[in-house]
Amino acid sequence: MADERKSWLRRRVESAFTKGLTRAYSTVRVDPEKFLLQLRVAHRLPISGYHGVYSLDIGELDAVAESIIRSGMKLAAIEGAGFGAGGLITIVPDLGILSAITMRTIQKLSLIYGFEFNTDDEIAELWIAAASAAGVDISRELIEKEVVNKFVPRVISRIAARASAEVVEKWAGRVIPIASAAIGAGLNYWFVRAWGERARAHFRARYLAVRPTRQLEWNGAKQPSLPA
Repeated sequence: MADERKSWLRRRVESAFTKGLTRAYSTVRVDPEKFLLQLRVAHRLPISGYHGVYSLDIGELDAVAESIIRSGMKLAAIEGAGFGAGGLITIVPDLGILSAITMRTIQKLSLIYGFEFNTDDEIAELWIAAASAAGVDISRELIEKEVVNKFVPRVISRIAARASAEVVEKWAGRVIPIASAAIGAGLNYWFVRAWGERARAHFRARYLAVRPTRQLEWNGAKQPSLPA
């Protein structure tokens, strides 16, 4: 009976993550222009565009990234407490929203470190980071063989499968009616923290790898052309 319950719960969790991540991909993406304004006003980053992050000290970006992760953690905790009160009955809407919150946090981290998602290649890189946050290794060969509209659903499926295996034991505690709200809040809080930190490490490493090249490109673009 216990194994059957775990199998049922895992299928529900995997379905919830798949739906939530798909929704985050198609309908609740972060608006880069609005987020740029937030970085400039709320976080006081002296940049006119995302290329500007490559001229900043990485410590400034790390501080903003930590702030964004904390905000996602708090939002997820509030959402988890609300849905957690319903126990396992509300696990599908809870995890659907949680996965969307997590994906938006990852999108913001991508932008903080200067990686937009305007092109198919950039979108693929974003989902590679999401997979990395979930502990899923995505082969470069897979990206090269598939267009992004086929690549993303396959990555979502792998992330959902991994996430469901990771959380099913912990979320089973929501069968306890009195404690389920607190458990839901705590689990959501630490879930976003863990995924956010892994995604931040991914983007930070990429930032350090491409920063010299991006700085040269930007400085070259600012140089006026010499008369013939």
